[in-house]
Amino acid sequence: MSPAALARVASARAAHPFVLACVARDSVLPPVEVIAAMWRNRHRADLVIAGCFPKRGVMDRAGFQGRLLRRVLSLPVRDVFSPWRLYRRDMLTALRSRLPQESGAAANLELLLHIAAEGYQAYEINVAGQAPARAMEGGSAWPKLRHLASLWQRRNSILSADYDDRAYDSIIPLQRYWQRQRYRLITELIAGEGAVLDVGCGSSRILSALPEGSMGVDILLRKLRYARRFKTMLIQASGFHLPVADEAFPCVVCSQVIEHVPKSSPILSELCRVLKPGGRLVIGTPDYAHWEWRITERLYATFAPGGYADEHIAHYSRQELLDFFEPRGFAHEATRYILRGELIMAFRKRWTAD
Repeated sequence: MSPAALARVASARAAHPFVLACVARDSVLPPVEVIAAMWRNRHRADLVIAGCFPKRGVMDRAGFQGRLLRRVLSLPVRDVFSPWRLYRRDMLTALRSRLPQESGAAANLELLLHIAAEGYQAYEINVAGQAPARAMEGGSAWPKLRHLASLWQRRNSILSADYDDRAYDSIIPLQRYWQRQRYRLITELIAGEGAVLDVGCGSSRILSALPEGSMGVDILLRKLRYARRFKTMLIQASGFHLPVADEAFPCVVCSQVIEHVPKSSPILSELCRVLKPGGRLVIGTPDYAHWEWRITERLYATFAPGGYADEHIAHYSRQELLDFFEPRGFAHEATRYILRGELIMAFRKRWTAD
């Protein structure tokens, strides 16, 4: 069943919650054992793939291309060309406007990318030895260079569901260092403070380090969909109007968020409102008073047009944050920097305002 056919299935009314897609080429269908294995694992993920993994040291052209594409596009399965898939119907319905209208391996690859970028989970079973070679024909199709570049850009957009988590293990040394430093500094600053409200949590690995009773808030559903794997309570909401009672949390984190919204927004006031007296606020943002960040942003503008250079609409400095929080009854406790570009500050909310 091609992605175009899946689009028709997703738009049709049907009672069954799963859709099995396979290649019926020369009457070659998945063996009953493969279908049974996919069915047994149907509740593990939104997509179950029957993959044919090559033996160590043995790899055909399709296997080599698949491994390379998996690496380039950071895809969550080994056999990116496998046509044997079990989809959740509600996922297909949610993605129906993005389902490719073409057929073939390239279209299946694009669909897999959309599924990953929207935060849906994939689970892969190994059916090596049960997949006849003829069933995998057409799997060696390589996307055109322009199409591949478009897929890469979409996969590595900051809006991609798993962007924050993947950056922690980025193949780019600077990005990997930056993300790991942020994780280390923030987790050190929240240690021992109790339950944490992470505002604008995205899919950051920081969620995995939060103590029991913590909550992550983000406005992007795809980020929260991916972040389910971290086992932290999640809620979709805007930082402008947090669905949290006054003074509800002993610790509040807001990292790499405030620069993405206008300074006139109520987000900083909301952070103050939900923090308990005596609680700690940890806030992170680029420091535009430092030349190191201004150069970093220009490099982003040059090598990643449409990236962070355009996303940051509010420019803060350390002094500006001090001037905002201290008159509102917050005591400054710590300042940390990552390469003198990213600023991370900790404040304590006094029991009574000065």
